[in-house]
Amino acid sequence: MSLYREGGKRAFDLAAALAGLVLASPVLALAGLGVALALGTPVLFRQERPGRGGRLFRILKLRTMSDARGGDGRLLPDAERLGPFGRFLRATSLDELPQLWNVLRGEMSLVGPRPERPGFVARYLEEVPGYAERFLVPPGLTGLAQVNGEYDSSPQNKLRYDLAYLANWRFSLDLSILFRTA
Repeated sequence: MSLYREGGKRAFDLAAALAGLVLASPVLALAGLGVALALGTPVLFRQERPGRGGRLFRILKLRTMSDARGGDGRLLPDAERLGPFGRFLRATSLDELPQLWNVLRGEMSLVGPRPERPGFVARYLEEVPGYAERFLVPPGLTGLAQVNGEYDSSPQNKLRYDLAYLANWRFSLDLSILFRTA
């Protein structure tokens, strides 16, 4: 097993996530201020996701949707709650920057299979053979499926890339994925 797999990946994640947070802090501060002004507080959105070994953790994102409710008190559909600033954050992926904190905490890696919502995971575990193998490594901020596929790609197609990553991950592949993500 390579040195990178034995601990180098975690060391790289720590160094790069810390540097990323320092470099991105002005952008995060401005984006957070924009969220507060456009959508109110809280600025961060937290949601449970299964990580390595299926253990749940709270993923962090900048909030992109309002809490607007209809006359009956229920939340409006997502499309009606996503305003221009939220669309901008999503289009630029700035809403994902707080996940660098998840990387520092060891809940995520810079590169790996993207974490899905628990409801989707339960369904995919039943419907998609081999889906559980994604949980052998920490989920990633980005992954091979993200740089090769499309956002609305099927779970089977994303899994094909995730499994290819699991079979071949090494430092040069991680660097390639990070550069392609940027």
